[in-house]
Amino acid sequence: MLEKNLKVCLLNDSFPPAIDGVANAVVNYANLIHENGGEVIVGTPKYPGVEDHCPYPVVRYRSLDTTKIVGYRAGYPFSVRTMERLESFGPNIIHSHCPVMSNILARLLRDRIDVPIVFTYHTKFDIEIARAIEGKLLQSAAARMLVDNIEACDEVWVVSRGAGENLRNLGYKGDYVVMENGVDFPKGAVEKERAAALRKELGIGQETPVYLFVGRMMWYKGIRIILEALDRYRRSGADFRMIFVGDGADREEIEALAAQLQLTDRCLFPGAVRDRELLRVYFSMADLFLFPSTFDTNGIVVREAAACGLGSVLIRGSCAAEGIEGGRTGLLIEENSESLYVLLQQVGDNRQVLRMIGENAMNEIYISWEDSVQRACERYQIVQENYRRGLTDRRFEISDELLGVIGNLCSGIAYARSLRENYKQRKEQRRQ
Repeated sequence: MLEKNLKVCLLNDSFPPAIDGVANAVVNYANLIHENGGEVIVGTPKYPGVEDHCPYPVVRYRSLDTTKIVGYRAGYPFSVRTMERLESFGPNIIHSHCPVMSNILARLLRDRIDVPIVFTYHTKFDIEIARAIEGKLLQSAAARMLVDNIEACDEVWVVSRGAGENLRNLGYKGDYVVMENGVDFPKGAVEKERAAALRKELGIGQETPVYLFVGRMMWYKGIRIILEALDRYRRSGADFRMIFVGDGADREEIEALAAQLQLTDRCLFPGAVRDRELLRVYFSMADLFLFPSTFDTNGIVVREAAACGLGSVLIRGSCAAEGIEGGRTGLLIEENSESLYVLLQQVGDNRQVLRMIGENAMNEIYISWEDSVQRACERYQIVQENYRRGLTDRRFEISDELLGVIGNLCSGIAYARSLRENYKQRKEQRRQ
């Protein structure tokens, strides 16, 4: 059970229907805080035609379509009505999961209700910045603004040590706390009959080795390494099927390269799988999870695979490989297709070895969301106490004053609106 008076405002630019690791984290924070006696509200950008049916309030605010750039919509945080709804909830802690618009909204809200902000750094934003902005000077300026926004928070969490180092490389100078994300899958594979049924549905023989990727279909996830390695593996005479579960801006180009490499009959692209139970079946029916990404800071999908007894192939030294013992709880390669090809030649069809690695991963690296969120909620109490005592790590910048002015302006508009409504009500009463 959580602290009785815990009231958390969770802010993030990605939330269902957007599917990514950060959206998954926010959903699990919200669900578990709600289920365990706390109160929660989520603030996130609007999506056309989307209606929320969560057991807790979800406040949607105006947004811009940036899905082709970053995979989700970017919110516009300067909405008076949004601020009124979040303020009326009365949170005693704000937890932001996005360092741009969500963090600006968090700072505006803090200026009005005087409670601390926790920020979690999930994603390598130097890569996101390089993808979205051309020119070194503009990229440097964007990184500085992002770091200023993060340093204005009262405590900073990172999902791995590697994520913390990446944040330092951006110029962040404050302290941080490592707070690992969890997995919402129970420990253990699905029934063999369900896994066999999915293989049959996909037209895959029960003895054919199956390799799996789950994530956004973006080149920076290491997908080119997978395709080029599988091209050589196919030409060596190996039989296999490769399943890419996910969607994203680069999907069309990825499928085109698969066709160019004559892998169309070996690769399946079912798209994003939103049914979590069906996704468990995909993990459970595969023999090896291929995730050669140096972009991801934590790699929730690696733990999801482990929950189902599926071992992963990861880049040595990457954040996703933190805590992985090569040859025991996972398989480690260099960041190139040659290294992956050699590994597949060695163990790609050795189910006994792959099964042992998957079982070790399930027993040794699995982290439940229940444990992760419980630890986070215990840390919330420390953050609140440090805030009351003036011990938070926040740096005050000129932007704090600017956002304070905007916050006061929002308050003034809200006050003017309430006066207008009162005037209308009194006028109507006089008419009656």
